[in-house]
Amino acid sequence: MIRHSCLAATFLVMLTAVASRVYGAQVPIGLGHELTLEQAVQIALTLHPRILASASELSAANEGVEIAESNLLPQAYGMGEYLRGTDNGIGDTAYIGGYEFPRLPGSPHLRSADAGQSFSTHDNFLTGVSIRQYLFDFGRVRGLIDEQQYQAEAEQARYNLARLNLILTVSQRYFDVLATKADIQVYEKAVEERREHVHEAQLMSQAELKPQIDLYTTQAQLSRSQLDLLRAQNASADARVALDNAMGLSENALEYHMADQLTWKPISVSLPQLLNDAFTLRPDLQMMAHQAQAAGARVKIYRSDYFPTVQGAGDYETMGTGLPAANNFDIGVVVTWPIFNGFQTSHQIMQAKYKQDAIKHEIEDLRQQIVLEVTRSFLDWQASVAAIRKAQSVLDASQEELHLAEHRYKEGLGNVVELEDAQTRFTQDSTGYVDALYGYAITHAAVEHATGGSLSSLNTQRK
Repeated sequence: MIRHSCLAATFLVMLTAVASRVYGAQVPIGLGHELTLEQAVQIALTLHPRILASASELSAANEGVEIAESNLLPQAYGMGEYLRGTDNGIGDTAYIGGYEFPRLPGSPHLRSADAGQSFSTHDNFLTGVSIRQYLFDFGRVRGLIDEQQYQAEAEQARYNLARLNLILTVSQRYFDVLATKADIQVYEKAVEERREHVHEAQLMSQAELKPQIDLYTTQAQLSRSQLDLLRAQNASADARVALDNAMGLSENALEYHMADQLTWKPISVSLPQLLNDAFTLRPDLQMMAHQAQAAGARVKIYRSDYFPTVQGAGDYETMGTGLPAANNFDIGVVVTWPIFNGFQTSHQIMQAKYKQDAIKHEIEDLRQQIVLEVTRSFLDWQASVAAIRKAQSVLDASQEELHLAEHRYKEGLGNVVELEDAQTRFTQDSTGYVDALYGYAITHAAVEHATGGSLSSLNTQRK
């Protein structure tokens, strides 16, 4: 059951039904509640169609293991036939069976020898049961099972890769919403301060302490700030729509407000630690390793064709043209051995080995790509911390500059250009500080994605 405090919205009730019946999962927030990044990620990993599709592919791969293992169990087949046809004997005629031509009796049934051209028909029936049991095949069935198991493990890694990529997307869009929210606060403050400037200019103009142009200048700057606020509000709405899409809620958007704010903290890990984590945790690297193992199992499957296959066999059948029917059974061991197949087996083995080698080379290429991604994202992360410190220093100086400009204007020592320039720079520096915090959040998320750490953290939280 979805927990929420308000059941007034019809679309939320519909979402509850979808989550419980279609997805079999829970949406962890209710109408009007706060949304944390962890909750946004959990919603996406629960409801997003991309994850559901990947989970279905994983289930299909697991069924493939069961299919391969079924070869170890007895295989029983039933058969039943009824034919109405002629039974002209063919005597000692020899022919190769097959091609849907039925076996005919060697001599006529209860008929004279000159009746070979009769067109009268008779009943013919057959029923029976055949059982085959795998005994030994020098690794073919075991190789099939190993191949399917490795492919299932590769599909599990592919599923984790889809989750890792979706976590990055949700994180980026969540931080987009936080950044646009912070920008709105900056521009709201700018509009408020511009209104105060307009009021000051109006009073001083009426008192003939300042020229009329000061009033028009402050009014123009107020309109520009209001326009900036409008653009920030639109950007925030766009960011929220994108976040809903990343969470898989585009058609069932929830009303919520953000629980987090853009923050930062010093970096406490080193690049070698991050590289070691990446080589251990990256699901795409694990996926390719399992694919290489599956290719090795395919070599084992083909190599088994050099040797015989042994299986137990048992049959029982009853057939005839009337009652009593003829009953027969047999039991024994069947050995099949492909003596020569035009060197097909040798070429199949070499083909599988080449494919395995190709995957190994792709793994090495992926390792180099991981080094590039981790190193670049780590450098960007370090640069974002330096940018935050510098942006904070600039913002502090800009705030002091604005304070002095406002004081000078009120005392008649400064002009409106100095005041509005100081206000403009303070607003720009405020959004610059927001951008620096946003850059930290995005680069940190990129590091977590490059190392696979975000997926590991999610698994740790669940435990």
